Amino acid sequence: MSVKSRVIAVDPGYDRVGIAVMEKNTLLHSECFIPKKGELSARLFEVSERITALIHKYKPGAVALETLFFSKNQKTALKVAEARGAISLTTSQSGIQLFEYSPQEVKIAVTGSGNADKTAIKKMVDRLVVLPQKKRLDDEYDAIALAIAHTARHHFPS
Repeated sequence: MSVKSRVIAVDPGYDRVGIAVMEKNTLLHSECFIPKKGELSARLFEVSERITALIHKYKPGAVALETLFFSKNQKTALKVAEARGAISLTTSQSGIQLFEYSPQEVKIAVTGSGNADKTAIKKMVDRLVVLPQKKRLDDEYDAIALAIAHTARHHFPS
């Protein structure tokens, strides 16, 4: 399999970060990374270090990052924006191309509906990708869905 078809998909956050590594339609790795509690700068550093480690391990051709969805809590949205910045910088420093997708684009790619809820996304992810049995948080499912959306958009040849 070509490294160019490998993607690290990241559902950004400062408290929890969903991460999935996918090559074509095969999930190689997924996790919900939780940085230690503490100062935001220390959390962002941990997020950056985790993404760097995964880039070195999996050598992806791209990183897919979900764009910011503004919630009612502006303080949280600003911290997530800072996490996106740290992830974008880490990707850029690694020389890897960054692709960004809105939550609605991901929902459409995975379920066919831009209004899909978390349950519909989980159901379709379970149908589209062979997942090892383990408990997954929403952030991890979101990252897997993002990887599926990226793969669908780029139609990697077999």
